[in-house]
Parts: sequence; C-alpha cells; structure tokens
Amino acid sequence: MQNDKYNLSDALKKLKITTTDSTADSLEGCLDCLLQALAQNNTETSEKIQKSGVLQVFASLLTPQSSCTAKVANIIAEVARNEFMRNPCVDAGLIPPLVQLLNCKDQEVLLQTGRALGNICYDSHEGRNAVDHAGGAHIVVDHIRSLCNKTDPASEKLLTVFCGMLMNYSNENDTLQSQLINMGVIPTLVKLLGIHCQNAALTEMCLVAFGNLAELESSKEQFAYTNIAEELVKLFKKQIEHDKKEMIFEVLAPLAENDVIKLQLVEAGLVECLLEIVQKTVDSDKEDDVAELKTASDLMVLLLLGDESMQKLFEGGKGSVFQRVLSWIPSNSHQLQLAGALAIANFARNDGNCIHMVDNGIVQKLMDLLDRHVEDGNVTVQHAALSALRNLAIPVVNKAKMLSAGVAEAVLKFLRSEMPPVQFKLLGTLRMLIDAQAEAAEQLGKNAKLVERLVEWCEAKDHAGVMGESNRLLSALIRHSKSKDVIRTIVQSGGIKHLVTMATSEHVIMQNEALVALALIAALELVTAEKDLENAQLVQILHRLLSDDRSAPEIKYNSMVLICALIGSEPLQKEVQSMAFLEVVSKLRSHENKTVAQQASLTEQRLAVES
Repeated sequence: MQNDKYNLSDALKKLKITTTDSTADSLEGCLDCLLQALAQNNTETSEKIQKSGVLQVFASLLTPQSSCTAKVANIIAEVARNEFMRNPCVDAGLIPPLVQLLNCKDQEVLLQTGRALGNICYDSHEGRNAVDHAGGAHIVVDHIRSLCNKTDPASEKLLTVFCGMLMNYSNENDTLQSQLINMGVIPTLVKLLGIHCQNAALTEMCLVAFGNLAELESSKEQFAYTNIAEELVKLFKKQIEHDKKEMIFEVLAPLAENDVIKLQLVEAGLVECLLEIVQKTVDSDKEDDVAELKTASDLMVLLLLGDESMQKLFEGGKGSVFQRVLSWIPSNSHQLQLAGALAIANFARNDGNCIHMVDNGIVQKLMDLLDRHVEDGNVTVQHAALSALRNLAIPVVNKAKMLSAGVAEAVLKFLRSEMPPVQFKLLGTLRMLIDAQAEAAEQLGKNAKLVERLVEWCEAKDHAGVMGESNRLLSALIRHSKSKDVIRTIVQSGGIKHLVTMATSEHVIMQNEALVALALIAALELVTAEKDLENAQLVQILHRLLSDDRSAPEIKYNSMVLICALIGSEPLQKEVQSMAFLEVVSKLRSHENKTVAQQASLTEQRLAVES
C-alpha cells in the first residue's frame, strides 16, 4: 500500500508544496494517509491539518477533472465534523468549489461533496451563509427531485446525504427554511417519504426535515396541499420502536396546528392510532409508555381544536371516539383525566354538542373528577374540568339542569384555591351558570364566604383575568338576582367600590355591567350603599363618563339612568348639584342616538325639578 510511505507530517508537507505537476499517485498517497490518520484520531489530525495551512490547497484540488476530488471532499467532510474546523473551511474558500462539484455526474464525488457541505453547515452560521451565497441549496433540491423515484441503494444513499445537507443548512434558520419552502421542497420531500418508506435512514432524514420546516406558518399551507397526513399515518402504523414514534409525533404536533391538516389527519385514521396507543400504555409506568401516553392524548386534544375535525369525531355524540374519550375521565391516570376534560371542553364549542352532552350525563362525570382533586388536587386537571363545565353552561337550557345537578356547590369547593388559572375558570363557570337564573344568583349572592372572596380577588392586581372575572361576577349576582339581600351582602363585604371602579373599565361590556348593577343598587338599597358610593366618588366618575365624547351610547344612557336614581339620596344629590350636570346633559339632548337623546331630556327634567 502506497500510504505506508508517508507519515502524517510528511504527507502534509508534501501536499503543501503540491503543484500541478505532482503525479496523481503521490497525491493520492498523501490523501490516503490523511484519511487514515483521521480515522484513527479525527480531532487531533484535524488540528494538525488546520495548523499546516493545507486547507487552502484543497480549494485548488476540488476540480471535476481531478481523480482525487472525491478523496479531498471526503477529508473535508471528516474534518468538518469538528466544530472548530467549520469556519476555517469557509475561510479557506472551500464552499464555492464544493458547490460547483454538485454539478458533476460522478456519484462518489456527489456523495462526498454533499457530506462535506452538510457537515460545514451543521450549527454554523458562516457555513450556511457561504452555501446560500454560492447557490448550493438550489442544486441539491434539483438533485433530490431527479433522484426521487430511484430506489437503488446508491441513489437512496445519495438522497439521504442530500436531505441531511438541507436539514443542516436550514435548521433553526427561518430565512433559509422559507427559501427552501419557496423552492417547493415540501411536496418533493413528501413524495420521497412515500416512495422510500422502506428505507429507515432516508425516512428519518425526511422526518427531521419536516420537523424543521413544520414550525413555519408558511409551510403548513404547502403541507396541506400534499398527502403528508396519509403518509405520516401510514408510516406511524408500521413503527414499533418508541424513538421512531416520537420522531413522527414531533412532526405531527406542529402540523396538527393547521385546521385543514387536522381534518386530513382525522380522515387518514390518526385518531384510531392514538386511541390504540392510549389503550396499550395507560397502565404502564415505563418511562417510554408514560411519554407516549402523554403525547398521544395531547395530540388527540389538539385535533379537537379544529371545528370540522371536532364535529366529525363527535358524530352527534354517538361517535366511538367521543365515547372512548369519555372513558378517560374516570381513569386513574392524571394525564388521561386531563386530556379527557380538555377534550370535553373542545367538544363543548357549540350549543348542540353542549346540550347533547349535558342530557347524557357528562356533568356528573366532571363533578366526580373534580371531587377527586379537591384536596391537594392536580391544578391542570382542576382547570380543565372547570373549563369543560364553563363551556357546557353556555346554552340557556343547560343552566338550570346543571344548577340542579349541584354544579355550583361542586365549583365552590375550589374557592380556597390559590392558583389564578383555577380561580379564573371557577369565576367564569359561576358567571355562566347564573346568567338569567334569579334564584341561583340570589343564593350565591347571599353566600358571604363567596362574596368576601370575590372582593379579595377584585384586588388581584397581578392577575387581570381573575380581577376582571371577579368584578363581572359581583355585578352579575346583582343584575340577575335583583335582590336586596344580595346587595346588602355585597355592601357589607366592601364590594361597592369595586363596582364603581369597574364602571371606568376599558371594556365597554364591563362598564355597562357595572352601571346596570349600580343602578339596581341605587333603586333597591340606596340608603345602605350611600356612604360607599360617596367614598368611591361615583358622581364625579359619572360626570366624566357623560362629558367624554368617546363614551359609548349605552354608557351615556346608563350613566343618566343612574344619576336619576342617585338624586334620591341627600348627600349624593348635593354632589350632583355641585357639578354642572345640567349643562352636560342638555348637550346630550341632540345626541345622534335617539335613546340617549330621550334619556337626556328625561334626566334634564329630573335635575331641573330637584335643583
């Protein structure tokens, strides 16, 4: 063997002085020596190669005519496995000649060139930029297209290297990913997956490439035009190993965020695969099984976020999928309880489904689930079960049924919770339940423990959602019960000032709810609330709302109704008189909104009589 003649430093010296008149044989001997040294100790040899300055020489050896080209590219591929060698390869000007070699026909040269470029691009910003600049990606995509239908081992090997190169080229780089997407690489890779599904290495490369690209929004529209859903489900059904399934899951999850693809995945039979995984793994504590159970049930919930895919799986409440998901709720696995409750919350996105589910006993299942999580419960399960109940309580016909089933009592057990997400859903559920339900609103509104907690949460400055929902529930208790007892309970707990503040909210709907509640307080229990209304500076706030041109018509209308009611209290009437209300109100007589204009006339008369 020739390479016995050289040791590494000799070979490097010899390469350094190489010129065109070097015989191919002696050149080849030097290159073999380098490859052998790299095989024995890659890092150390690479360091020596870098120090010797031989990289610059390689640039001139990378010519399509030379018989050594493949070996030189192979050496570059080997040294570029080291992170510290990637920039030196770029700086030595190796990228343009390597990219040029992508145009040659020799398979070994193409293979080694693809490896070299792929390794230089790995986690290297400079490498990627240089390849981009030299137009390398385009040529590789064209190669993949023309090789796509060939299933001989050499072609598949080349395809694997090229897919790997594109993956390293675009990994975590949005700009380069978009570039590949615009070149139309997605349909090509999907086709590739279909044709070469028997080739594990190539399939794996495709999956990682999909995982990279699927994160981009623009890719999802392109994926939706391919049969990716069908191909992935087909591939998924064949997998036995956990790692392979995980790889497919990693592509499915970002793709399933797209509603069109959700439906395609449902039609391709993904749901059946997921249900099967759940069944197989539910009783296992093996780490892989626990992970698969979580991924499969999470993905199931994600598929139900699309309106069409959800409705297809609901099948009027008769669907086997819906029935299977119901059976997750009483399970002993927290993960399945969570997924089951979230799935119900997703099914409960239209009145028809909600009514059907309540009529078929879902409420009891959710209440039983909540019961298992009252003491030191799982917060995510609590949150999910409350979300489902809140959604189910939206249709008018469900409210009374859910109240008589004891949902309000079940929900109140979580009043002690210190977790804002749970507090938020608890408040929303109660607010939905008492909408237009006078008796329930009165019962809850007289519950001093509840009202005190609401007043406390009205001050939760760090949690705007909890704060907003508490205010809205306070107002709802008054508006739906129209009860003096409820108003007294709220006054005693110090809730009035919060309703006054709510009237200045940036959300018109909340302002309005506050003003209507305050008008009821003024009409039913003015004397009890008088002091609090005065301290909260309600009259000044109403003056501001009426003077502000930006106030919505319904806010102006309800503010005037409230003023008329407040005149019944001597201290408040004095405040009204001391601020020029007549002036503001008479201007509103010519308001474009008829109802506001009429109320302005009435209010003006009332104010004139009282003054």
